[in-house]
Amino acid sequence: MTTEPTHVTETRAAYDTVAVDYAALLEGELARSPLDRALLGHFAELVLTEGGGPVVDVGCGPGRITGHLATLGLDVSGIDLSPAMVAEARRRHPELDFRVGSLAALDLADASTAGVVAWYSIIHTPPALLPAVFAELNRVIRPDGLLLLAFQAGNFSVRHEQAYGHAVTFEAHRLDPDHIVAVLADAGFRVTVRTERSRQDYEKTAQAFLLARRA
Repeated sequence: MTTEPTHVTETRAAYDTVAVDYAALLEGELARSPLDRALLGHFAELVLTEGGGPVVDVGCGPGRITGHLATLGLDVSGIDLSPAMVAEARRRHPELDFRVGSLAALDLADASTAGVVAWYSIIHTPPALLPAVFAELNRVIRPDGLLLLAFQAGNFSVRHEQAYGHAVTFEAHRLDPDHIVAVLADAGFRVTVRTERSRQDYEKTAQAFLLARRA
């Protein structure tokens, strides 16, 4: 029997614990984030003008990004590691399809999606394992399809023992955008848009956003 990696077990348990409070806290966050909306809108417009097709929000949490992409006209579904997050997403967006699944092993056919959004969902994967994750995302995206990433910028890891009012244990990794661009290239992606902004409000670090195409 294969033993599940510790970071996967911890991440699932943490988000199962905080799901309801996490969803409530981030409700309406996009309305206060014009840059986020612009990037998601750019992604959506490219998908639609290039023939459309299914899009998957991986690490979708309570479905706030999935729901927004649906309002932009995309055929979008969500996948998350946490069953409690998936339950929250289904409750908030009953018209959309949400499933439990792993970022590292997606239950999707090869080249079956027009694009993938990974909105702060790579931050709990140890950096050494990201090449395998990006290879998996490359597998499910059609040729010249799109990948949109958002993550906290930096070059260090943080061990959390509390989040959203709950005692939890998990790690979050701040990632160097230059390094992620290089890892994406090795996995068969070509970065076309790179945006970074300074931290604001409650954020601890700068934020990075990358749009890439499957080569």
